[in-house]
Amino acid sequence: MQNFMISGDPLSLDRIRSTLIRLEDTIIFSLIERAQFAHNPRIYERGGMKQLSEIGFEGSWLEWFLKETETFHAKARRYTSPDEYPFTTDLPKPLLPPLTFPTILYPNDVNVNASILSLYIRAIVPRIARQATLAHATRKRAQGVVGDDEFEDDGNYGSAATIDVEVLQAISRRVHYGKFVSESKFRSDPAAFIPHILNPNPDALAALITKPEVERKLLQRVRNKARLYGQDFGPDGQPLAASNGNGDNSLAPASPGGLSLGKIDVEGVVELYEHYIIPLTKEVEVEYLLKRLKGLSESEIEALQNKA
Repeated sequence: MQNFMISGDPLSLDRIRSTLIRLEDTIIFSLIERAQFAHNPRIYERGGMKQLSEIGFEGSWLEWFLKETETFHAKARRYTSPDEYPFTTDLPKPLLPPLTFPTILYPNDVNVNASILSLYIRAIVPRIARQATLAHATRKRAQGVVGDDEFEDDGNYGSAATIDVEVLQAISRRVHYGKFVSESKFRSDPAAFIPHILNPNPDALAALITKPEVERKLLQRVRNKARLYGQDFGPDGQPLAASNGNGDNSLAPASPGGLSLGKIDVEGVVELYEHYIIPLTKEVEVEYLLKRLKGLSESEIEALQNKA
Protein backbone atom coordinates (compact mmCIF):
# COMPACT_ATOMS: atom_id res chain seq x y z
CA MET A 1 0.00 0.00 0.00
CA GLN A 2 1.44 3.33 -1.05
CA ASN A 3 1.80 6.20 1.43
CA PHE A 4 0.54 9.27 -0.42
CA MET A 5 0.79 11.52 2.63
CA ILE A 6 4.58 11.79 2.50
CA SER A 7 6.34 14.43 0.46
CA GLY A 8 7.51 13.76 -3.05
CA ASP A 9 5.90 13.45 -6.44
CA PRO A 10 3.72 10.31 -6.57
CA LEU A 11 3.93 10.46 -10.38
CA SER A 12 7.71 10.44 -10.47
CA LEU A 13 8.75 7.51 -12.64
CA ASP A 14 11.41 6.61 -10.06
CA ARG A 15 8.79 6.44 -7.32
CA ILE A 16 6.41 4.46 -9.52
CA ARG A 17 9.19 2.05 -10.44
CA SER A 18 10.09 1.59 -6.76
CA THR A 19 6.46 0.80 -5.91
CA LEU A 20 6.13 -1.74 -8.73
CA ILE A 21 9.36 -3.47 -7.73
CA ARG A 22 8.21 -3.67 -4.11
CA LEU A 23 4.91 -5.20 -5.27
CA GLU A 24 6.90 -7.89 -7.08
CA ASP A 25 8.21 -9.01 -3.70
CA THR A 26 4.72 -9.03 -2.19
CA ILE A 27 3.26 -11.04 -5.05
CA ILE A 28 6.08 -13.60 -5.15
CA PHE A 29 6.12 -14.18 -1.38
CA SER A 30 2.32 -14.57 -1.35
CA LEU A 31 2.49 -17.08 -4.20
CA ILE A 32 5.13 -19.04 -2.29
CA GLU A 33 2.70 -19.23 0.64
CA ARG A 34 -0.15 -20.36 -1.64
CA ALA A 35 2.06 -23.04 -3.24
CA GLN A 36 2.18 -25.05 -0.01
CA PHE A 37 -1.53 -25.93 -0.32
CA ALA A 38 -3.26 -28.10 -2.89
CA HIS A 39 -5.49 -26.65 -5.58
CA ASN A 40 -8.71 -27.08 -3.57
CA PRO A 41 -11.00 -26.24 -6.52
CA ARG A 42 -14.08 -26.54 -4.31
CA ILE A 43 -13.43 -23.12 -2.75
CA TYR A 44 -13.71 -21.45 -6.17
CA GLU A 45 -17.04 -23.05 -7.14
CA ARG A 46 -20.21 -21.04 -6.57
CA GLY A 47 -22.46 -23.18 -4.41
CA GLY A 48 -19.58 -25.51 -3.57
CA MET A 49 -19.84 -24.93 0.19
CA LYS A 50 -23.16 -25.85 1.77
CA GLN A 51 -22.26 -23.78 4.83
CA LEU A 52 -22.53 -20.61 2.72
CA SER A 53 -25.84 -21.65 1.22
CA GLU A 54 -27.17 -22.10 4.73
CA ILE A 55 -26.45 -18.45 5.53
CA GLY A 56 -27.90 -17.24 2.21
CA PHE A 57 -24.64 -16.57 0.34
CA GLU A 58 -24.72 -17.98 -3.19
CA GLY A 59 -21.16 -17.20 -4.27
CA SER A 60 -17.97 -19.21 -3.84
CA TRP A 61 -15.92 -19.60 -0.66
CA LEU A 62 -13.30 -17.23 -2.08
CA GLU A 63 -15.93 -14.64 -3.02
CA TRP A 64 -17.30 -14.81 0.52
CA PHE A 65 -13.79 -14.41 1.91
CA LEU A 66 -13.25 -11.36 -0.30
CA LYS A 67 -16.56 -9.84 0.74
CA GLU A 68 -15.92 -10.32 4.46
CA THR A 69 -12.32 -9.09 4.24
CA GLU A 70 -13.09 -6.07 2.07
CA THR A 71 -16.07 -5.11 4.22
CA PHE A 72 -13.75 -4.72 7.19
CA HIS A 73 -11.09 -2.97 5.13
CA ALA A 74 -13.67 -0.58 3.68
CA LYS A 75 -14.67 0.47 7.20
CA ALA A 76 -11.00 1.29 7.80
CA ARG A 77 -11.10 3.50 4.61
CA ARG A 78 -8.71 1.31 2.62
CA TYR A 79 -10.54 1.94 -0.64
CA THR A 80 -10.33 5.71 -0.37
CA SER A 81 -6.67 5.43 -1.34
CA PRO A 82 -6.09 6.09 -5.06
CA ASP A 83 -4.19 2.81 -5.54
CA GLU A 84 -6.77 0.47 -3.96
CA TYR A 85 -9.62 -1.23 -5.83
CA PRO A 86 -12.02 -3.69 -4.18
CA PHE A 87 -13.31 -6.87 -5.79
CA THR A 88 -16.59 -6.50 -3.91
CA THR A 89 -19.38 -4.02 -4.66
CA ASP A 90 -21.75 -2.32 -2.20
CA LEU A 91 -19.15 -1.98 0.54
CA PRO A 92 -19.91 0.02 3.71
CA LYS A 93 -18.68 3.57 4.18
CA PRO A 94 -15.48 4.18 6.21
CA LEU A 95 -15.75 4.64 9.96
CA LEU A 96 -12.63 6.81 9.99
CA PRO A 97 -12.73 10.40 8.73
CA PRO A 98 -11.35 10.80 5.17
CA LEU A 99 -7.73 11.67 4.49
CA THR A 100 -6.95 14.53 2.14
CA PHE A 101 -4.97 12.90 -0.65
CA PRO A 102 -3.21 14.98 -3.31
CA THR A 103 -4.92 15.06 -6.70
CA ILE A 104 -3.04 12.44 -8.67
CA LEU A 105 -5.24 10.63 -11.16
CA TYR A 106 -7.89 11.97 -13.51
CA PRO A 107 -11.41 10.82 -12.50
CA ASN A 108 -12.11 7.42 -14.06
CA ASP A 109 -13.96 4.17 -13.49
CA VAL A 110 -11.40 1.72 -14.89
CA ASN A 111 -11.44 -1.49 -12.83
CA VAL A 112 -10.32 -4.90 -14.17
CA ASN A 113 -10.67 -6.87 -10.94
CA ALA A 114 -13.30 -9.16 -12.49
CA SER A 115 -10.73 -10.25 -15.08
CA ILE A 116 -8.01 -10.60 -12.44
CA LEU A 117 -10.22 -12.86 -10.31
CA SER A 118 -11.22 -15.03 -13.27
CA LEU A 119 -7.63 -15.43 -14.51
CA TYR A 120 -6.36 -16.15 -11.02
CA ILE A 121 -8.86 -18.93 -10.40
CA ARG A 122 -8.60 -20.57 -13.83
CA ALA A 123 -4.94 -20.15 -14.75
CA ILE A 124 -2.77 -19.10 -11.82
CA VAL A 125 -3.91 -21.25 -8.89
CA PRO A 126 -3.75 -24.61 -10.76
CA ARG A 127 -0.20 -23.83 -11.91
CA ILE A 128 1.12 -22.51 -8.60
CA ALA A 129 -0.50 -25.28 -6.53
CA ARG A 130 0.42 -28.10 -8.89
CA GLN A 131 3.32 -29.57 -6.91
CA ALA A 132 1.44 -29.49 -3.61
CA THR A 133 -1.55 -31.10 -5.33
CA LEU A 134 0.58 -33.93 -6.75
CA ALA A 135 2.35 -34.49 -3.43
CA HIS A 136 -1.01 -34.62 -1.64
CA ALA A 137 -2.31 -37.20 -4.14
CA THR A 138 0.78 -39.35 -3.56
CA ARG A 139 0.21 -39.34 0.21
CA LYS A 140 -3.47 -40.21 -0.27
CA ARG A 141 -2.68 -43.15 -2.51
CA ALA A 142 -0.18 -44.42 0.07
CA GLN A 143 -3.07 -44.41 2.55
CA GLY A 144 -5.26 -46.35 0.13
CA VAL A 145 -7.45 -43.37 -0.76
CA VAL A 146 -8.18 -42.88 -4.46
CA GLY A 147 -10.57 -40.75 -6.48
CA ASP A 148 -10.86 -37.34 -8.04
CA ASP A 149 -12.17 -35.61 -4.91
CA GLU A 150 -9.10 -36.53 -2.90
CA PHE A 151 -6.65 -35.79 -5.72
CA GLU A 152 -6.89 -31.98 -5.60
CA ASP A 153 -8.36 -31.31 -2.15
CA ASP A 154 -6.38 -31.12 1.10
CA GLY A 155 -9.16 -29.44 3.11
CA ASN A 156 -7.22 -26.27 3.90
CA TYR A 157 -10.04 -24.01 2.73
CA GLY A 158 -9.50 -21.18 5.21
CA SER A 159 -5.72 -21.03 4.84
CA ALA A 160 -5.80 -21.22 1.04
CA ALA A 161 -8.49 -18.54 0.70
CA THR A 162 -6.71 -16.23 3.16
CA ILE A 163 -3.61 -16.29 0.97
CA ASP A 164 -5.70 -16.05 -2.21
CA VAL A 165 -7.09 -12.74 -0.95
CA GLU A 166 -3.58 -11.44 -0.28
CA VAL A 167 -2.40 -12.44 -3.75
CA LEU A 168 -5.44 -10.94 -5.47
CA GLN A 169 -5.16 -7.64 -3.64
CA ALA A 170 -1.47 -7.37 -4.48
CA ILE A 171 -2.04 -8.20 -8.16
CA SER A 172 -4.89 -5.69 -8.28
CA ARG A 173 -2.70 -2.91 -6.88
CA ARG A 174 0.05 -3.81 -9.32
CA VAL A 175 -2.22 -3.86 -12.37
CA HIS A 176 -4.14 -0.69 -11.51
CA TYR A 177 -0.89 1.13 -10.83
CA GLY A 178 -0.77 1.33 -14.60
CA LYS A 179 -2.95 4.42 -14.19
CA PHE A 180 -0.07 6.16 -12.45
CA VAL A 181 2.25 5.21 -15.31
CA SER A 182 -0.19 6.56 -17.89
CA GLU A 183 -0.80 9.79 -16.01
CA SER A 184 2.91 10.39 -15.58
CA LYS A 185 3.64 9.81 -19.27
CA PHE A 186 0.62 11.84 -20.36
CA ARG A 187 1.70 14.83 -18.28
CA SER A 188 5.23 14.64 -19.64
CA ASP A 189 4.04 14.91 -23.27
CA PRO A 190 0.27 15.51 -23.68
CA ALA A 191 0.57 16.36 -27.37
CA ALA A 192 1.79 12.84 -28.17
CA PHE A 193 -1.32 11.26 -26.65
CA ILE A 194 -4.15 13.70 -27.34
CA PRO A 195 -4.66 12.95 -31.07
CA HIS A 196 -5.00 9.22 -30.32
CA ILE A 197 -7.48 9.97 -27.52
CA LEU A 198 -9.65 12.37 -29.52
CA ASN A 199 -9.75 9.89 -32.41
CA PRO A 200 -9.60 6.74 -30.29
CA ASN A 201 -6.66 4.60 -31.34
CA PRO A 202 -5.87 2.06 -28.61
CA ASP A 203 -3.05 0.50 -30.63
CA ALA A 204 -1.25 3.83 -31.00
CA LEU A 205 -1.65 4.55 -27.30
CA ALA A 206 -0.32 1.10 -26.44
CA ALA A 207 2.70 1.72 -28.64
CA LEU A 208 3.43 4.98 -26.80
CA ILE A 209 3.49 3.30 -23.40
CA THR A 210 5.17 0.01 -24.35
CA LYS A 211 8.89 -0.35 -23.67
CA PRO A 212 10.04 -3.84 -24.74
CA GLU A 213 13.46 -3.53 -23.09
CA VAL A 214 11.88 -2.52 -19.77
CA GLU A 215 9.54 -5.53 -19.98
CA ARG A 216 12.44 -7.84 -20.74
CA LYS A 217 14.36 -6.63 -17.69
CA LEU A 218 11.22 -6.90 -15.56
CA LEU A 219 10.71 -10.56 -16.50
CA GLN A 220 14.35 -11.37 -15.81
CA ARG A 221 14.16 -9.62 -12.45
CA VAL A 222 11.00 -11.56 -11.54
CA ARG A 223 12.66 -14.82 -12.57
CA ASN A 224 15.73 -14.10 -10.43
CA LYS A 225 13.61 -13.08 -7.44
CA ALA A 226 11.35 -16.13 -7.63
CA ARG A 227 14.39 -18.39 -7.87
CA LEU A 228 16.07 -16.67 -4.92
CA TYR A 229 13.02 -16.34 -2.66
CA GLY A 230 11.95 -19.90 -3.45
CA GLN A 231 15.09 -21.43 -1.99
CA ASP A 232 15.33 -23.00 1.44
CA PHE A 233 17.93 -21.42 3.71
CA GLY A 234 19.86 -22.88 6.63
CA PRO A 235 20.27 -21.33 10.10
CA ASP A 236 23.26 -19.34 8.84
CA GLY A 237 21.25 -17.80 6.02
CA GLN A 238 23.00 -19.80 3.32
CA PRO A 239 20.92 -21.58 0.62
CA LEU A 240 20.45 -25.29 1.21
CA ALA A 241 21.35 -27.77 -1.50
CA ALA A 242 18.47 -29.13 -3.57
CA SER A 243 16.89 -32.15 -1.91
CA ASN A 244 15.88 -35.43 -3.46
CA GLY A 245 12.19 -34.75 -2.83
CA ASN A 246 12.02 -36.69 0.48
CA GLY A 247 12.88 -33.83 2.82
CA ASP A 248 11.51 -30.43 3.65
CA ASN A 249 11.55 -29.50 -0.03
CA SER A 250 9.18 -32.27 -1.05
CA LEU A 251 6.52 -29.88 -2.32
CA ALA A 252 8.94 -27.86 -4.41
CA PRO A 253 8.85 -27.81 -8.23
CA ALA A 254 11.03 -30.60 -9.53
CA SER A 255 13.52 -30.65 -12.33
CA PRO A 256 13.42 -33.36 -15.02
CA GLY A 257 16.04 -35.22 -13.00
CA GLY A 258 13.78 -35.39 -9.97
CA LEU A 259 15.67 -32.90 -7.77
CA SER A 260 13.67 -30.33 -5.84
CA LEU A 261 14.69 -26.84 -6.91
CA GLY A 262 12.64 -24.63 -4.61
CA LYS A 263 9.32 -23.74 -3.05
CA ILE A 264 7.74 -22.12 -6.11
CA ASP A 265 7.36 -22.82 -9.80
CA VAL A 266 9.71 -20.10 -11.03
CA GLU A 267 8.58 -20.16 -14.64
CA GLY A 268 4.98 -20.16 -13.46
CA VAL A 269 5.63 -16.83 -11.73
CA VAL A 270 7.33 -15.45 -14.83
CA GLU A 271 4.40 -16.55 -17.01
CA LEU A 272 2.00 -14.88 -14.57
CA TYR A 273 3.74 -11.59 -15.26
CA GLU A 274 4.30 -12.14 -18.97
CA HIS A 275 0.83 -13.39 -19.92
CA TYR A 276 -1.45 -11.83 -17.31
CA ILE A 277 -0.05 -8.97 -15.22
CA ILE A 278 1.75 -7.08 -17.99
CA PRO A 279 -1.08 -7.38 -20.57
CA LEU A 280 -3.74 -6.42 -18.01
CA THR A 281 -1.66 -3.46 -16.87
CA LYS A 282 -1.44 -2.26 -20.47
CA GLU A 283 -5.20 -2.57 -20.81
CA VAL A 284 -5.62 -0.41 -17.72
CA GLU A 285 -3.13 2.14 -19.03
CA VAL A 286 -4.85 2.42 -22.41
CA GLU A 287 -8.38 2.52 -20.96
CA TYR A 288 -7.31 5.23 -18.55
CA LEU A 289 -5.81 7.30 -21.36
CA LEU A 290 -8.96 6.95 -23.45
CA LYS A 291 -10.88 8.58 -20.59
CA ARG A 292 -8.22 11.18 -19.84
CA LEU A 293 -9.90 14.06 -21.71
CA LYS A 294 -13.48 13.28 -20.69
CA GLY A 295 -15.25 16.41 -19.46
CA LEU A 296 -12.55 18.84 -20.62
CA SER A 297 -13.48 21.77 -22.86
CA GLU A 298 -11.88 22.35 -26.24
CA SER A 299 -9.85 25.24 -24.81
CA GLU A 300 -8.58 23.06 -21.95
CA ILE A 301 -7.58 20.32 -24.38
CA GLU A 302 -5.86 22.86 -26.63
CA ALA A 303 -3.97 24.23 -23.63
CA LEU A 304 -2.76 20.73 -22.80
CA GLN A 305 -1.77 20.10 -26.41
CA ASN A 306 0.31 23.28 -26.51
CA LYS A 307 1.99 22.52 -23.19
CA ALA A 308 5.71 22.07 -23.54
